[in-house]
Amino acid sequence: MGRKRSEGTAIELDMTPMIDVVFLMIIFFMIVNDMSQQDLAELKLPKADMAVDDENEPGRMIVNILTDGSIEIKRVKYGTLDDKNTENALRAYLLTEVAKGEKDPAGLSERSLLVRADKATQFKEVQKVMRICGEKGIQIYKVHLAAAQNEQK
Repeated sequence: MGRKRSEGTAIELDMTPMIDVVFLMIIFFMIVNDMSQQDLAELKLPKADMAVDDENEPGRMIVNILTDGSIEIKRVKYGTLDDKNTENALRAYLLTEVAKGEKDPAGLSERSLLVRADKATQFKEVQKVMRICGEKGIQIYKVHLAAAQNEQK
């Protein structure tokens, strides 16, 4: 008995692994894209005549202040800064982030902080954040305030 040779043997290519890899890449890029916007809360920023385009500095810290005066850091909402727990949470966040960066000879942090406040937020809430930035051990002097550009007429 001899072996029979099959004629026209078709070679099949299994596409399942390639489709799996493509879907995994899509999911990966969707997650990475979302992470880049994680620090920004949905706010209506105040308009400013002299506003310039934002230059995203690497390592910049971001604190969002909502309309009711509560703060949001990395999509985690806290209460207002009148609450000691919220104040301590902001202080702990800033201390941790400042420790990751460089300090100049005077002990001031080289990292910057972007404060984004809704246009309906009272300025005293922004002042509270700025007061904490000046405390010993934190000492952030590069504080940027976010604003939207006025539409050109």
